[in-house]
Amino acid sequence: MANLERLNPHTTALVVIDLQNSVVALNGVPYSTKEVVRNAVRLVNVFREKGAFVVLVRVASKDGKDMLRPNADEAPRWGSGDRPKDASEIVPEIGVTDHDHVVTKHQWGAFYGTDLDLQLRRRGIDTIVLCGIATGYGVDTTAREAYQHGYNQVFAVDAMTGLSQEEHDYVLKQIFPRIGRSRTVDEIIDALSK
Repeated sequence: MANLERLNPHTTALVVIDLQNSVVALNGVPYSTKEVVRNAVRLVNVFREKGAFVVLVRVASKDGKDMLRPNADEAPRWGSGDRPKDASEIVPEIGVTDHDHVVTKHQWGAFYGTDLDLQLRRRGIDTIVLCGIATGYGVDTTAREAYQHGYNQVFAVDAMTGLSQEEHDYVLKQIFPRIGRSRTVDEIIDALSK
């Protein structure tokens, strides 16, 4: 794997997927959700220091009726039943600031039905660094949508985790190499600091 060239903080955004109370409460594999939050916080802090655009994505529902509910063989892992009032709040370790852009989605991907693409394009963003939970759901779906919108992508592999090892590995080995570059948090921070 070649070194990552410099990431320009003026044209690169960090997109953090679903690091919210209800999702972080799940069991992550291969990284614990606490490890993912810790690594994502490192990225968020450096992006903020560099003046880069930080997008915090969360999934939320007012009454459950605004979520996609296709006929499927398996029920959703989350999103049904009563949820705690703070379920969709971004975890306090991230510390949402006035400069962050918060996207509320109602399905797996962060682009469909939101203003994410509009906000990125208005700022001249052509590259996104993607992290969060879960690798094979919100992160993968958002990555595929970003690819279809023409964005360059860098995947922070140690700042994301799956709900199973198979799910995480499949996306990292079969999908991400075809639509972007997978790097560690340290490599991304180094590329942003060049």
